[in-house]
Amino acid sequence: MTAAAARPVVAGVDGSPGSLTAARHAAYAAATRSLPLRLVHGFLPALDHGLPENPYDGDPPAPGQPERRMLTDTAERLRREWPELTVSTRQAPDGGAATLIEESRRADLVVVGDRDRERLGELLLGSVASQVTGHAHCPVLVVRPPDRPVDHPGPVIAGIDGSPAGDAALIAAAHESVRRSRLLVVAHVWWAAAVRETRETYAGIEATAMADAAELVVAAVANVQARFPGIIAEEKLMRGPDPARTLVEASREAGLLVVGARGHGGLAELLLGSVSQRLVQYARCPVLVARAQSAPLSPPG
Repeated sequence: MTAAAARPVVAGVDGSPGSLTAARHAAYAAATRSLPLRLVHGFLPALDHGLPENPYDGDPPAPGQPERRMLTDTAERLRREWPELTVSTRQAPDGGAATLIEESRRADLVVVGDRDRERLGELLLGSVASQVTGHAHCPVLVVRPPDRPVDHPGPVIAGIDGSPAGDAALIAAAHESVRRSRLLVVAHVWWAAAVRETRETYAGIEATAMADAAELVVAAVANVQARFPGIIAEEKLMRGPDPARTLVEASREAGLLVVGARGHGGLAELLLGSVSQRLVQYARCPVLVARAQSAPLSPPG
């Protein structure tokens, strides 16, 4: 497949330190996949002179000189660091999230940085990272914290739960483990809730839940080792009532955390937060959100 025909790795950039770090992670991802890199800057045009009577009259809005220079400088910096990369750029007057969601229809992977949310408006409306992970049509890598090195030595953790989304996370994590030459940790968070209607003792319920969790993880490791010969993978069972909080703690020493998302998020997901959305906001390492029905990540090598 030629570079022109390949689905690119797309990175959202806006000149912030977090987006520049994300661009480097995107370049690394593109290089390890032998795919082109596409840098995208979505901007909102200023309305200093008011709206025209007909919005289709006049020239389309254009970014300012500083924004154009920012995008050009970022592309040149990445070309120097990864000279084998094919790098293209695009600026669009649709805002960051809308532009990246549209780009995700033709992308192998979308990469975004994540900023700390300090304002009430950002908490209610969601950051660009939250919007893109909730609505993108391909896997999304959210790079956090902003100073995260590209070549972090920590393992790749796959958070699984036995669902199709968890299966997608497992396969995506295995690909990343092979590309990065890192240990794959297959993790599952389990919890035994007491049920009043049952005659079984809580100890029995807990033992059954733990056995089911162990069976799930053992089978997942066996399946991934059969599909990826030579991969080094280990099982990790974690007990806790809140999977997101437990995985956040596990992410402290990880190089990458991979989780699945079930379809496209709506208002309920935005307000309540799925496990993947909470990890995007609070994990201590980059988070790759894989979709069960999205275009699969390109195979390693």
